Amino acid sequence: MKRVILSPKQKALEINLDPEIYGTFAEIGAGQEVVRHFFRAGAASGTVAKAMSAYDKDFSDAIYGKEASGRYVCEPRLNKMISHEYNLIIERLHREEHPNMRFFAFANNVATINFSKTIKGHGWMGMRFQLDPKSEPNDITIHFKLHETDTKLQQETSGVLGVNFMHACMYQYKNPKDLIQALYDNLHRDQVEIDTIKMNGPDFEEVDNRLLSLYLVRNGMTDAVIFGPDGGNLQPADVLYKKNILTIRGSFRPVTKVNIDMIKKGYKLFVKDPKVDKDKLEVLFEITLNNLKAEGDIDEQDFLDRADILCSLGQTVMISNYQKYYKLLEYFSTFTKKRMGIIIGVPNLIEIFDDKYYRNLSGGILEAFGKMFNRDLKVYVYPYKDADEGNLKTTDNITMHPRIRPLYDYFVYNKRIVDIEDYDPEVLRIFSRTVLRMIRKNEAGWEEMIPEYVDHIIKEKCLFGFRCDNPLRELLSEESNNSKE
Repeated sequence: MKRVILSPKQKALEINLDPEIYGTFAEIGAGQEVVRHFFRAGAASGTVAKAMSAYDKDFSDAIYGKEASGRYVCEPRLNKMISHEYNLIIERLHREEHPNMRFFAFANNVATINFSKTIKGHGWMGMRFQLDPKSEPNDITIHFKLHETDTKLQQETSGVLGVNFMHACMYQYKNPKDLIQALYDNLHRDQVEIDTIKMNGPDFEEVDNRLLSLYLVRNGMTDAVIFGPDGGNLQPADVLYKKNILTIRGSFRPVTKVNIDMIKKGYKLFVKDPKVDKDKLEVLFEITLNNLKAEGDIDEQDFLDRADILCSLGQTVMISNYQKYYKLLEYFSTFTKKRMGIIIGVPNLIEIFDDKYYRNLSGGILEAFGKMFNRDLKVYVYPYKDADEGNLKTTDNITMHPRIRPLYDYFVYNKRIVDIEDYDPEVLRIFSRTVLRMIRKNEAGWEEMIPEYVDHIIKEKCLFGFRCDNPLRELLSEESNNSKE
């Protein structure tokens, strides 16, 4: 059954007429548009305990404290606003006098586009709220980017998004997918892009925030999301801003010793570069939607299996909708102008220099390479050994179309494309698809092809189709418990 989409006024009125919902609105900067919808809808006196805007920076600091970063439109500021306002509600309203009230504190901090159009609009929005008067509150936060080129339009979009956000928190909380979809009611991607969402609290204990990130990309709400080794969703700008970025793309299904050797040896080359600041370097394991759809539609459990392994290895993971490398580099360039590096295998290098790869561009491969290499980019190429012939392929002996060869030679000659030479020859014959097949068929020997301890994780959690009824799993769990004791 198709969901009926309410207007912002209808949503605000529905909340206002709910006798149990009561709380505070706190809005900083250009975000002072949300509570206006609730006042205009009518019956706001039963919902709005307080509406405030600490617009002046000094007043904002006096109320919420200063930020170490000096920024006001940021997640730490949002969290301070939510905590401060929610605590005031608890302090000032006695539960005995309001036994049926579900308290909330809504907050946002938003910056719209500047006059010279050099700074794009963006903001943080969040709410702490009860779903039951007797329960502990939940927190949901989002980060969004505003794409319209007019300040007034961005303000209006922020207001609609805020109403959608609050309504979804109150009425679509049972299904995170529905909640995320509802954020775009009466809005579209050309207006606003949501690139981070987090749900925490007693009513969301079963929610995996990594899946929320996947939903954002899968539903076209953003093109890339990042989560850290702990599985927590990260705001891309906080991770990548003014950083050297080194990324490796793969299916990681599962991660193998080849992947680890690639990243180790590529990293070793990258940090030797005088233009790379080791202290301001971000390493990303990137998985594209295409890789997630390798066997049809996206399998959420398969995605989580890969994420569990990479997170257990302490890696930061990026999910993107950038099938083409030049698109990925364009995305990185919105955050940094510093040197970037990508680590690829020979098969991917050959694909990059295939002009069929760029038929969607009017300028073809030249346009794509202009977009790639006008950035400060280095490509590190890991060799490939053919499984049948056993020939080692490097940048020196790969087959290239004669028409493309001069372009390829130019980048190799200028060392924009370089070989990873100190590779481990023992791992060259390892392929993820072979390891995956062996795991699923319970064939012996796959453990030797993946990083140390990863085989224990796969067996203990039954990842990638490992047979949970395998007696080895029981033995492994027993050994693990004994070691903990």
